[in-house]
Amino acid sequence: MALLFLRLGASIALLLALSALVPSSDAYDPLDPGGNITIKWDVIEWNPDGYTAVVSLYNYQQYRHIQLPGWKLSWVWQKKEIIWKMFGGQTTEQGDCSKFKAEIPHCCKRDPEIVDLLPGAPYGTQFANCCRGGVLNSWAQDSANAVASFKVVVGQAGTSNKTVKVPSSFTLRAPGPGYTCGPAKVVSPTKFISPDGRRSTQAHATWNVTCTYSQFVARRSPTCCVSLSSFYNDTIVNCPTCSCGCQNNNSKPGSCVEGNSPYLASVVNGQSASSLEPLVECTSHMCPIRVHWHVKVNYKDYWRVKITVTNFNYRMNYSQWNLVAQHPNFDNLTTIFSFNYKPLSPYGTINDTAMLWGIKYYNDMLVTAGPDGNVQSELLFRKEPGAFTFQKGWAFPRRVYFNGDNCVMPPPDAYPWLPNASPRLPASLTLALITVGTATALLLVHA
Repeated sequence: MALLFLRLGASIALLLALSALVPSSDAYDPLDPGGNITIKWDVIEWNPDGYTAVVSLYNYQQYRHIQLPGWKLSWVWQKKEIIWKMFGGQTTEQGDCSKFKAEIPHCCKRDPEIVDLLPGAPYGTQFANCCRGGVLNSWAQDSANAVASFKVVVGQAGTSNKTVKVPSSFTLRAPGPGYTCGPAKVVSPTKFISPDGRRSTQAHATWNVTCTYSQFVARRSPTCCVSLSSFYNDTIVNCPTCSCGCQNNNSKPGSCVEGNSPYLASVVNGQSASSLEPLVECTSHMCPIRVHWHVKVNYKDYWRVKITVTNFNYRMNYSQWNLVAQHPNFDNLTTIFSFNYKPLSPYGTINDTAMLWGIKYYNDMLVTAGPDGNVQSELLFRKEPGAFTFQKGWAFPRRVYFNGDNCVMPPPDAYPWLPNASPRLPASLTLALITVGTATALLLVHA
């Protein structure tokens, strides 16, 4: 009986360990517990056969943004509504409007799909917070551009709060799956303040829709991984094998290409630019993005880390990229070079999470795979007495996100360890090991 319980306990422990490695379908993000995209539908005017509404998308996610080719929003009308006109956006299809003789509606589909207008759209078609090609920045990185809006003139609809029907089945694609939207809820009408601040008006009706993101719903395979190295150990801990896929029959044909292939240019140019599937360099991990954390130098009162983000995707330039890392020493971050930094505090007063992103016009674009497909920075931390140590992998991050997706970490027992005879590495021994650490970091850039 004791042996049975022992085996049962071991099985439960194994299941718990495996569950930690499998992405959850839950949309809750522990580093951004309140993150969501809120769709606000404000009815601002009643018309003879319907109403005019302003629809806004607010990206309240701290670090997850929507990049090109941009967001797509759709819903299902509850009656026989049509869209007469739109400003700041357009439907992807007009639908069957053959029964209209005089004025032709913009869209007659029961389930219209809306996209943002492109930059440079004619002035008469624009609206506030429009015309960015569907790009929606994250709230922490660029709150001014974390809002998108369009105006829609709806016909064959209700003309009062009692007869109007709230659309249903909202779907947000960014541009692929990942977001799940709840039902529209009637909320207090939005108030609008006049430019001089002396008068406020309000919408006739306001509905809110909340959309949350799940990495598992977006894609079953991860999109990034983490590798580790240190100056005190010549071991390079690579990304776990098959972190994002494997080079075998389970991978889609043509999903990777050798970096030194003489046919590389023809393969890349032959791919559809509109495809969402990555075309990555063939590696053991098969991830589009690798984040390398290198413990570089140990000083008396400080220690230094070098971070390198490498793009292995031949099909994607990552504009407005960002990185989120969790480490207990971020509350004593002293200096950061060539990256922007913002502390995130998902647990209130505990400051152990940092958001990093590129400097505008310098390194805010992570270009496609190749010699220039990487960005780097160094971080200088002040040692916290009683907490700082190089033992047991303490100097490495607990969690890393790239563009809002959780990256695959190496197993803890594979982390670079201190030499057996060095329970605590003194700063006086650091200089002898800096050369090895620098060479290791250079090898990783070209790996």
